[in-house]
Amino acid sequence: MAETNPNRSMDPNTGFCYQTGIYSCQKPPIPLPPTSQPLSVAEYCLSLFHSTSTDGATTFVANATTGQALSYSQFVSRVRSLAYSLHKRYTLSQEDVAFILSPPSLHIPVLYFSLMLLGITVCPANPLSSKSEIAHQIQLSKPVIAFATSQTSHKIPSLTHGTILLDSPEFLSFLTQSNINNDTIERVKVKQSDSAAILYSSGTTGRVKGVIMTHRNLIAMMAAIHHYNTTESADNEKPPRSVMFFTVPLFHVFGFFMLLGAVLSADTVVLMERFEFEEMLRAVEKYKVTAMPVSPPLVLAFVKSDLTKKYDLSSLQGLGCGGAPLGKEVAWRFNEKFPNVILLQGYGLTETGGGATRVIGPEEAARYGTVGRLAENMEAKIVDPGTGEVLPPGQRGELWLRGPTVMKGYVGDEKATAETLDSEGWLKTGDICYFDSEGFLYIVDRLKELIKYKAYQVPPAELEHILHSHPEIADAAVIPYPDEEAGQIPMAYVVRNPGSSITEAQVMDFIAKQVAPYKKIRRIAFINSIPKSPAGKILRRELVNHSLAGGLSKL
Repeated sequence: MAETNPNRSMDPNTGFCYQTGIYSCQKPPIPLPPTSQPLSVAEYCLSLFHSTSTDGATTFVANATTGQALSYSQFVSRVRSLAYSLHKRYTLSQEDVAFILSPPSLHIPVLYFSLMLLGITVCPANPLSSKSEIAHQIQLSKPVIAFATSQTSHKIPSLTHGTILLDSPEFLSFLTQSNINNDTIERVKVKQSDSAAILYSSGTTGRVKGVIMTHRNLIAMMAAIHHYNTTESADNEKPPRSVMFFTVPLFHVFGFFMLLGAVLSADTVVLMERFEFEEMLRAVEKYKVTAMPVSPPLVLAFVKSDLTKKYDLSSLQGLGCGGAPLGKEVAWRFNEKFPNVILLQGYGLTETGGGATRVIGPEEAARYGTVGRLAENMEAKIVDPGTGEVLPPGQRGELWLRGPTVMKGYVGDEKATAETLDSEGWLKTGDICYFDSEGFLYIVDRLKELIKYKAYQVPPAELEHILHSHPEIADAAVIPYPDEEAGQIPMAYVVRNPGSSITEAQVMDFIAKQVAPYKKIRRIAFINSIPKSPAGKILRRELVNHSLAGGLSKL
């Protein structure tokens, strides 16, 4: 009888098992704490920080807008003080939800860690959200208490324990309690299976959803960062301590897990209350920033802006890009302009707690277009959306993921949870992808965003990447537009560079010379800016609605 050991049928180059149809990370699994051990992600990060760093005077977080800063010793002191004050003042139960609506500030990291130490679920939202958007989010997550500022609190309805203003004397007094009874905080035993955070998805293809991340999910993410710091950093010349400028918001999964990872790694974080490109460049120079998590639109701005020449950016060593696909052309042009800055891409969703794949080191970074190989502890499938068949390397299909960072589900939406997570724990990402012959993942486009032109499928991202390569185009987005004969045609929204007079015909001709006939753009509209989520994803629904209501002439 033939052996059926799955390892016998696994391709060592790709991690693909021909018996199961599953792709696996080729590196050994990263050990995680026993699931039975009571442990919050806040405790986990702080314990690793204390075990690797004794210098409490190091700056933890600086506000580039105000110039204020907190050292690590001040941060830890405020976290414990706030946790004690909230525990003493309010009758909060574990897994109660705390809604947070505030721009970036020194208070936000303190608040996150204090709440998670107490087992309270952190639920941050975009402070620019409308009242109706916030009402929907609150209806989903059902918070009992809120934290906001004087400028944002009016958007929040009445809650059981009210709204605490982060810029009030009362809150400031919570940060400076003396004679704290540490036993009170330590008596709060948090299960790893408890909810740690509800993070709202961007809502690019439907109404916003609340993603439940457990402490176990986030600990698995932090274990990967710690593993990288301790085993791979020497090979890739990562400095012992990074200075990271956060361009991504702290309420978004990218900023959220990067903040947790910064504490674990004893890095310095530089925040800005409201992002502005030139102010960011000024902060990179002032604080000698070494690393930045970024979205593709910001990489494009680095490539196309002459403002980068005005500032000393020599401290910058690496950018970690995620949130949306980054075109090969943009990546290549960035590396041409900034040869001493390594651009590392990764892939993840709010539903996977962030990074499911990642690029490591200069050699992999030179593979333009890939988002890297599977992260440790992560499995994947490429599934034919029509037949459900699992596909081998080189074939395109929907990416499914499984691993310890995959969400618990969507809060208040059992139907959406059942549609996204199957009974075996596989998360259906909705992204069309493929693995190459060496196990590198490539994102083609969103399954629901593919343009159906006659019998063909046209990926908008492919056309956007080509448009971004034109020297007179600052930004672009491609959407489906209804057509009686073809079903849908590709339509482009284009942002001209200042001073450019490029015409619709010139844009269409530029694309037509580089793609198959069925992929040609057949309708153009010029616009001042492309609507995007905080993570840099194009809000195509807004453009589709605009195109249908705008009465634009067909070309």
